[in-house]
Amino acid sequence: MKIPSFAFSLALFIFTSSVFAGGDDARQLIPMPPMMQQHMLRNMRDHLAAVAEIQQALGSGAFERAADIAENRLGMSSLASHDAAHMAPHMPKEMQEIGTQMHREASQFARLAQEAAVDMNVKQAIAKLASLTQQCVACHAAYRIQ
Repeated sequence: MKIPSFAFSLALFIFTSSVFAGGDDARQLIPMPPMMQQHMLRNMRDHLAAVAEIQQALGSGAFERAADIAENRLGMSSLASHDAAHMAPHMPKEMQEIGTQMHREASQFARLAQEAAVDMNVKQAIAKLASLTQQCVACHAAYRIQ
């Protein structure tokens, strides 16, 4: 499920107004066993680090490296290493869908980054990276774990 841009904007508004303005946190609370919480937080920190590494690779013209990072740490190929099958039952369906879409976007980005390595046209890859991170923002704007 791809998040439409208006939904992204709304989610971003809710997130920024509740979190940064110091208001009540309106995000849906997802109860999880402590071990699963820690595992999910480790995964999300690694996702963020991967996005930063992808940006660094793109900035230096290392498109194949960006593709490799995206596919292996964020893409559909990464699901087993993140224990996605064990995490999913603890998430509402909508949260699962946002996560799955993020992984799909990462795999699509990887393909576009590989193409950019050949044709040097990075516009589509950068746009796909933005779509990927929009999924992260939408999820963080809608959910929190406990």
